[in-house]
Amino acid sequence: MNRILCSTGALIGRPNGRNYHLLKDCVERIDCDGFEFMLYDDKYDKIDETAELLTSLKKPFPVFHIEKGVGDLVSRNEPGDSELACKMFEINCDLAKRIGSEKLVIHLWSGIDSDKDFPHNVEMYRVLREISDRYGLLLTVENVVCNVADPMTHMKELIALFPDVTFTFDTKMAEFHGQLEELYLPENRYVFDHVVHMHINDYKGAVKDWSCLKTLHAGDGQIDFDRLFGFIKESGYQGDFTIESTSFDKTGVIDFDKMNATITKIRGLLG
Repeated sequence: MNRILCSTGALIGRPNGRNYHLLKDCVERIDCDGFEFMLYDDKYDKIDETAELLTSLKKPFPVFHIEKGVGDLVSRNEPGDSELACKMFEINCDLAKRIGSEKLVIHLWSGIDSDKDFPHNVEMYRVLREISDRYGLLLTVENVVCNVADPMTHMKELIALFPDVTFTFDTKMAEFHGQLEELYLPENRYVFDHVVHMHINDYKGAVKDWSCLKTLHAGDGQIDFDRLFGFIKESGYQGDFTIESTSFDKTGVIDFDKMNATITKIRGLLG
């Protein structure tokens, strides 16, 4: 059964101090089936406190978004970066295991360096996959934006090298690269067969318009979600959906009504 999750990153950010304790109110007021937890780079010294908080809440955290700095280090690949990335990744895995997560989402290419040296990203996937397997966690690679090639190309390359690779498919990232339409092509159906989790976000802008990367709620951009969910239902997809759409204002106030309206919309699209 498909679950609809809410990303903690959609609710907790710099304007409200990245205060995870706000999730106590979110659990009560957001009508989701659980949360995708995103670790921030300034929380590594609060792992135990964070684990205690999250395990005390009434809703599950089945998906864990690896802290984005791990992908930045993988992509930069300067001396010592790979070792540090592995150390940070293992801390993420340990926290994910402690809070009962099942899947991990990673930006295998990230930041300005992105996919400048994709063979290295591939090798690091192999290493990080070994770590996540040790923790009994499913590592999923997200189709995040690229600076050199494009996500669909890299997903196909990973499938060729790792036939059991799994993906988190982000609708905004795909539309940014003009690749959402490519997903529907018969010759690309096998790529979607590797998708086990989805991020449902909208996009409004031209292809690769870097000024339009704000994470929008479904219906606030240009994506045809009726067509998308028709495709999803026809495919027999059984994975979860996470809404990452930004739901707090410049002062950090969370818009619970907006998030709940989007959740209701997605449930309606699923029928």
